Amino acid sequence: MALDPLTAVSELATSVINKIWPDKSEQEKQQLVAAVTLVQGQIDVNKEEAKSPNIFVSGWRPFIGWICGISLGYTYLGYPLLLWAQAIWFPTLHAPILGNDGMLYELLFGMLGLGGLRTFEKWKGVA
Repeated sequence: MALDPLTAVSELATSVINKIWPDKSEQEKQQLVAAVTLVQGQIDVNKEEAKSPNIFVSGWRPFIGWICGISLGYTYLGYPLLLWAQAIWFPTLHAPILGNDGMLYELLFGMLGLGGLRTFEKWKGVA
């Protein structure tokens, strides 16, 4: 069955308009599906990494966690004690330099999932 010219022109115009000004809801749905697929893929990779007997595959997350914990302990316990000991026993020495502890918080929040995203999802009623 042949299309009449009016229908053909209408379909062509609709496809051109959709390419120039795509439907936002459909575009957002596609972006959401892509994001969910990406996150699910990362979760699957994380599960496989955790199962590995090789310490260099399964142990990097705990290693980063321990480094973060040790660094925070040094920043808030070790460093003040070193400054105290240095002031008492070696007052002429310069105080040791403390690193950028702000980056430790970024690492800690990322590892613990404290970015607030899950809280936002709960407010919006996402399961």
